[in-house]
Amino acid sequence: MNYDVKDMGLAEAGKARIEWADKDMPVLASIRERFAKERPFEGVRIAGCMHVTTETANLMRTFVAGGAEMNLCASNPLSTQDDVAAALVKYYGTSVHAIKGEDTETYYSHIDAVIDARPQITMDDGCDVVSRIHAQRPDVIEDIIGGTEETTTGVIRLKAMHNDHALKYPIVAVNDANTKHMFDNRYGTGQSTLDGIIRATNRLIAGRTLVVSGYGWCGRGAAMRGAAMGASVIVCEVDPLKALEAVMDGYRVMPAAEAAHFADIWITVTGDLNVIDGPAFDNMKDGAIVCNSGHFNAEINIPYLREKAVSSQEVKPLVEEFTMPDGRCIYLLADGRLVNLSCAEGHPASVMDMSFANQALAAEWVLKNRESLTAGVYDMPADIDQEIARLKLETMGVKIDTLTAEQEKYLNSWTEGTV
Repeated sequence: MNYDVKDMGLAEAGKARIEWADKDMPVLASIRERFAKERPFEGVRIAGCMHVTTETANLMRTFVAGGAEMNLCASNPLSTQDDVAAALVKYYGTSVHAIKGEDTETYYSHIDAVIDARPQITMDDGCDVVSRIHAQRPDVIEDIIGGTEETTTGVIRLKAMHNDHALKYPIVAVNDANTKHMFDNRYGTGQSTLDGIIRATNRLIAGRTLVVSGYGWCGRGAAMRGAAMGASVIVCEVDPLKALEAVMDGYRVMPAAEAAHFADIWITVTGDLNVIDGPAFDNMKDGAIVCNSGHFNAEINIPYLREKAVSSQEVKPLVEEFTMPDGRCIYLLADGRLVNLSCAEGHPASVMDMSFANQALAAEWVLKNRESLTAGVYDMPADIDQEIARLKLETMGVKIDTLTAEQEKYLNSWTEGTV
């Protein structure tokens, strides 16, 4: 098998961790069981550009059970779990090209490696594979049936491609499924981001001021978890509706340059560029910690920070200290890359259970509907979204009411009124 991982000797440890995560992913396990019987992906080549974690490994197992030929690379240079990468190759029939800490050249060579397999389905987490194919490898497009996209950042890029008439095949925006963004983004990102900050710094959250840039589902989760741990939370937003929601949720809202005066810890989760920029860095107090949980580290203007600092040093793993001309020290975590995956283990398996159930069923939907799909960005079918929610509740032992025939009739009637 073609692969490039750090150390195959780590495979046994990776296998144990993958099996541990699988115990908390019952929805995906049920899909894997069906796929193993029906083999819907028999001989289909799938290229995945995703975070190589224990949860992703169980998604790869699901596609392999369904007959797919899996090729996986990392969607971030720091998010790979090397033991998981080795285990996928040795035990689970997946060709993996991913090494934690790989440089930019290696990162893109690994993306090229999965593209070289001439995929029929692409699975992206940030749109790097799709962008690479369209910009540099259009020769493989003729083989591609469709794809899926996992992240908010990736969906933004895909919609921009579609609006420019550049997107050449259909892709399902898995991120926009309710059973993905309402749970993975909010509860997963919220918990794992704080987890990454604490593991990297061992700083107490209680009593500190936490600034969150972006009040989408990820920002909501980070703010909620920070407040629950005793932080005073400030939200920075550009959308008036989201800013108003943050105010109504009990948080202070202000521009970034003003929030910088108060920030002890700053998290970006916007999917945009230079969210923490020069004016914010100039106003930060001594000891401020900045990090990112959006997909790309471009959310923090790191070049500005490096240019302005008189010196920098790594004071502990993944914590870089920048000394400014006036003596203030600013701390950057994980080079601005995803702090929850770089400094911790990423989202808990329980929420990824739903996210990756969406990935599996979206890919199956693309395959089943290949004749009717044209190039563009597609929403996750509502019936699949609902079924995943139903299955998740079932695995949690939670029961809900069902409508009676009388209630169904009432909801579908316009003749009922005040009685």
